[in-house]
Amino acid sequence: MQSPDQHLVPCMLDKLQKKWKVTGIQLILILCTFAIGGSLCGYAARKIMVLLPIEGGVLRGVLYILIVTLLWPFSVMLISVFFGQYKFFKGYLGRVAKRMGLKK
Repeated sequence: MQSPDQHLVPCMLDKLQKKWKVTGIQLILILCTFAIGGSLCGYAARKIMVLLPIEGGVLRGVLYILIVTLLWPFSVMLISVFFGQYKFFKGYLGRVAKRMGLKK
């Protein structure tokens, strides 16, 4: 017997593929870029946090979130080069920056 969630993932992936106007292979490469770029960002942020003389607490948590937020675009752009998706991510991050009011 199939669970109702088994049809949810293919449907979501189809929607992303249509929204981003990419092929199936490109979608896989884009999702891998997001995953590896995010992991790289978290790893780098942890390494940076070790260098800072701040003990645990709210300040440390806020600082970690700030570092991740600043590092994430660079991490994703770096990884996108290796997966051949630089053009997609350049446009994607440009649209994100525009929505945040950072770019006109």
